[in-house]
Amino acid sequence: MPITTCVFDAYGTLFDVAAAARIAAAEPGREAFAAKWPEISNTWRLKQLQYTWLRATAGVHTGFWQVTQDGLDYALEAHGLADPGLRERLLQLYWELQAYPEVPAMLKALKAQGLNTAILSNGTPDMLAGAANHAGIGDHLDAVLSVETVGVFKPHRSVYAMVGEHFGCARREVLFVSSNCWDACVASGQGFLTAWANRAGEPLDRLPWKPKHILEDLTTIPEIAAAQ
Repeated sequence: MPITTCVFDAYGTLFDVAAAARIAAAEPGREAFAAKWPEISNTWRLKQLQYTWLRATAGVHTGFWQVTQDGLDYALEAHGLADPGLRERLLQLYWELQAYPEVPAMLKALKAQGLNTAILSNGTPDMLAGAANHAGIGDHLDAVLSVETVGVFKPHRSVYAMVGEHFGCARREVLFVSSNCWDACVASGQGFLTAWANRAGEPLDRLPWKPKHILEDLTTIPEIAAAQ
């Protein structure tokens, strides 16, 4: 069955989650942060994800903005930079994340092929709308699906079920793309064709399922979708 719908994770897949820290590190007066910003950014992202998993397992949901703040607070304290001004600036920049360079042309190509395009993300609707509009890709998306609809973070199966419910398509018609290996793996287990955008060259997660495609970036997604 041909692919009719391409669905993307947002943070780290379409949007560069390191951009907030990278931009802040280049600003005057942030020399202490600039010296260790990659480590802080990595800790921030890891704790942000860990808090989504822990909340999903514990059944105590909150919005993604809260776990984003919690992850940043942990990262700044862990690296000895609990600076309120820096915290405020990083959170401001998180609403203005840059899209990866290949993303606009890739989405435009998918739309030219007549495919549905969507985001499926842990982000709240307002965070995702803000990011898509700031990156200039909102016009290339048919839907922005947030876990707030089901009240639980990925990788709960109810999150992936939203795709079929929204588009009325079979799961084998969906190409699901994520920069998180675990996300692509679970989506494979849910019946989607999957692609892992492995920008960092990381090893595969040890899970019962594997992504069908492993890519360095998203450039070839239109070709993958057309080949099915």
